[in-house]
Amino acid sequence: MDDVNAPWPADHVERWPLSRLIPYARNARTHTPEQIRQIAASMREWGWTIPVLADETGTIIAGHARVQAGEINGYEEAPVMVAHGWSEAKKRAYVLADNKLAMNAGWNEELLGVELLELRDAGFVLPVIGFDDSELNALMREVAEAAFPELPEGDRAPYQQITFTLHDEQVKIVQAAVTAAKARGAFGPTQNDNANGNALARICETYLQEKETP
Repeated sequence: MDDVNAPWPADHVERWPLSRLIPYARNARTHTPEQIRQIAASMREWGWTIPVLADETGTIIAGHARVQAGEINGYEEAPVMVAHGWSEAKKRAYVLADNKLAMNAGWNEELLGVELLELRDAGFVLPVIGFDDSELNALMREVAEAAFPELPEGDRAPYQQITFTLHDEQVKIVQAAVTAAKARGAFGPTQNDNANGNALARICETYLQEKETP
């Protein structure tokens, strides 16, 4: 393991001409033209936020897709970090690690759906984030429903089911609110195992508390 006090590539970022950067010939990661266009669109929205990692000769270690996207956008330069003193094996391994480690992550889909709904309602153009239309529709539509508690036949007390009729737009609002309420963490003491019911009660309690506050 390297000395933790040794300089990091990210300690210093330079601007290099794109023409100085050389793709690694054995880069195993592939990118479709559509994905490159998505990255280019994101760069137009937020700018170039993640520098390219290259060695002293200009060979790209991480950032091949960003360089291609920058070319599509007509950029002449790129922010670059240099991996000074890395061995050939270390550089080759990081080409793989940079991609694979990111792929190992997952999503909290309930929180993701809330974020997307709120961004949509704020007027943000969602496709620039990278999700296609079918993914966006599924994520914003679904709110996980916990099963209704197992109850004996006959009297269902102390549980009750309430049915509402909502317009499609209202459904989206309610789903986002319920998901956000569940995302706030564990509910207080309750005998109800239905997460959506608990979330709705939390929303109503919050509303009543705010209404009573002078």
